[in-house]
Amino acid sequence: MPDPVSPTSASLAAAHTLPPSAEQLRRQTNRRAILAILAAMAAFVTNDAMVKYTSQSLPAAQLIFMRGATACLIVLCAAYAMGELGRIREMAHRWVVIRTASETTGTMLYLTSLFHLPIGNATAINMAAPLFITIFAAWFMREKVNGLRWLAIGVGFTGVLLVIQPRANGFNSFAILCLVATVFHAARDLLTRRIPSTVPGILITLASALGVTLVSGVLSLVQGWAPFTWQQMATLGLASLFLVIGNFLIIYGMRHGEVSLVAPFRYSSLLFAVLLGFGVWGDVPNALAWIGIALLVGSGLTMLRSERR
Repeated sequence: MPDPVSPTSASLAAAHTLPPSAEQLRRQTNRRAILAILAAMAAFVTNDAMVKYTSQSLPAAQLIFMRGATACLIVLCAAYAMGELGRIREMAHRWVVIRTASETTGTMLYLTSLFHLPIGNATAINMAAPLFITIFAAWFMREKVNGLRWLAIGVGFTGVLLVIQPRANGFNSFAILCLVATVFHAARDLLTRRIPSTVPGILITLASALGVTLVSGVLSLVQGWAPFTWQQMATLGLASLFLVIGNFLIIYGMRHGEVSLVAPFRYSSLLFAVLLGFGVWGDVPNALAWIGIALLVGSGLTMLRSERR
């Protein structure tokens, strides 16, 4: 006669066969979205480092156009491999077009301000994007943002200022232009939520790449072109790959995660930049910067702890 199964064993076996609850699915989706944002920030920082290296000898508009054209080719190949080129007409969807316009406007305004601002000031202003994203999510999307998330965003932004340490004399009219660019970038991320889930993310990435490439191409005709080497082209090609990966991942993260939860993890780009600066250029943060780094890490851990609860 077989041994009877104990109630405890039976209940445990049944628990393993039950489908995940809505809350479990929400948490799993948020975790994947956070990982996507973190990976996107790492890809963007790597792209920025390669562009910075190449920008020493090429006009800005020409560099952006060359990088954008290469990025378009990469995304087209990826879309073909994924079998999505047959749906390329979906790039004309209203919300895709509006998002692309916001992306292009924000990018060109930010680059224009960057040419007239200290990089620390421009980066600090641009790092206000998570704050704008959360405010827009609470106002326009009616997303519930608890006090702990607001606190984490504020602490994270304080950490950004301590790491970057912008100079007071570096703020001028171009700082306002940079702030407007940041608002456009925040709007771009929220507009991603408005695009129907049936539109493939790779096509949204392609639309963004095309928009920036076309505008920078026109500006490059005004600025003029300089000779370039195949080594520079190879570096820009690799930068384009990281740019495409970053754009695709940030689209995934903003489409699937709760906006107020995933937005502060954009601050992680500063941590990746500090690590890259130390590893490549030997830049060592000062005492204030270390305090800022601690605040950034604490902000991220607070958000994760809040999500677990």
